Amino acid sequence: MQVFIRSDAELIQLELEKDDTIQDIREYIAEEYDIDMNELILSYNGILLNNEQTIEQCSFASGSTLDATMKLFGGKVHGSLARAGKVKGQTPKVAKQEKRKKKTGRAKRRLQ
Repeated sequence: MQVFIRSDAELIQLELEKDDTIQDIREYIAEEYDIDMNELILSYNGILLNNEQTIEQCSFASGSTLDATMKLFGGKVHGSLARAGKVKGQTPKVAKQEKRKKKTGRAKRRLQ
């Protein structure tokens, strides 16, 4: 069965048997393109594929296309990007002023 694997760089064509597993595909891609196998993610129609699944269990048709992506590194951002959108820390705190109660009725008329 012919299956295509789409990555950012190119489209890879593989000839697979029904008893091949997703693990076999990941190992082939990792060896061929010198990629760490643990960083490689395979998906089909937006669904992540498990290593233990066989081609038959995934119900691929001949000519199906799998998506190969890499995990992104996360972590703390340094510099100005870490403060993006955070206005609270950049604006100085101003103390609230107490407002006097407005006079009403006789007291207001007395001031006029």
